[in-house]
Amino acid sequence: MSNTTKQIVEKYGFRFTKSLGQNFLVDMNIVKDIIRGAEITKEDHVIEIGPGVGTLTRGLLEAAGKVTAIELDEKLIPILKEELKGYEHFTLLHEDATKVDLGEIADGASIKLVANLPYYVTTPIITKILNDKTDFQSLTIMIQKEVAERMNAGPGTKDYGALSVLVQYYCDSKIIRTVPPESFIPRPKVDSTVIRLTKLSEPRAKVTDEALFFKLVRQVFNMRRKTLSNNLKAMGYSREFIEEALEKAGIDLKARGETLTVERFAHLANTIKEMNSGEAK
Repeated sequence: MSNTTKQIVEKYGFRFTKSLGQNFLVDMNIVKDIIRGAEITKEDHVIEIGPGVGTLTRGLLEAAGKVTAIELDEKLIPILKEELKGYEHFTLLHEDATKVDLGEIADGASIKLVANLPYYVTTPIITKILNDKTDFQSLTIMIQKEVAERMNAGPGTKDYGALSVLVQYYCDSKIIRTVPPESFIPRPKVDSTVIRLTKLSEPRAKVTDEALFFKLVRQVFNMRRKTLSNNLKAMGYSREFIEEALEKAGIDLKARGETLTVERFAHLANTIKEMNSGEAK
């Protein structure tokens, strides 16, 4: 019988580090839902980011063929080594997940990523994983509810933004469940959500210049109340160029960027790229 999260915390006299945003799962039903939602099998190499005291890690080790956990807090390393010492298919890395090369850890194998992320690193880690072109099958993460809703949001909604477009460009997203504050110690002030991002074999839309595509997306959501015409003007394009680009892309001159799907953002970026190739801005 394994120790519960509370028992492990008490056994080692562990003190939570507020700056690391540590909230450890205490509800085993949620552990089961995460593993089921991530569709973990014995064929899988799972990389877990932020194992805490190993509550979810233990469940992953029972379900997966191999588990590699990445933990930043050095105080947790001896606890994890002791609590999970019986598992030969477990590797523990004392690293910063925002700096580590996940592709190197995967060593050519396709991986499934699982994480209970501190809220302050959620967007940087997800952005890094997607922008690094990490080869993964799925990323199942427990994050602040409102961030999960932004990832899953559709065009024209208040939650739709640059993060929505980034995630949906590379992945399909599915909300697994909501997790209330009492499922953790210490209790966070907000609800959390488990969401699974399944990597598409190819990005959702064909883009000829990804740097331009993401620059356009960032500009639109930095000035989300403005029209696309004004967004493009802020990027340095002339009125004539903007009118021609929007007409070629089949987009109304008064349209706002927040109403565009990933595919329409891609079409507009490709149109601008094509026009730029033929003439100066």
